[in-house]
Amino acid sequence: MFAVFSTSSITRRFSLGRLVNQSTMLLMVSIGSIILILALLILFHQNANATKGYMLRTLERERSQLLLEEEVLKMQVAKAQALERLENENQIQAMLPMRGPTYSEGDATVAGN
Repeated sequence: MFAVFSTSSITRRFSLGRLVNQSTMLLMVSIGSIILILALLILFHQNANATKGYMLRTLERERSQLLLEEEVLKMQVAKAQALERLENENQIQAMLPMRGPTYSEGDATVAGN
């Protein structure tokens, strides 16, 4: 009961085993590289989103400051227009300047007298 193995069948087994091992290693390397590439893409995408978020916050802060500045300028324009309107009114233009005004002195009120 001796088994006779031919050298071609043993060589075929070794080459088939080597081929399976090589294909397994190639598959593992391929999957690993795909995972690494996807991880890098996710990292770059998240970095871009964080940068956009930072720019958005900065622009929003600048917008709120500009809106506040605009409100202050609108108030100043309204104040200047109100004074100008009063100066140009006919009733005010017709007023005569007062000569020798008399001012009340002390803490007493006019209603208290």
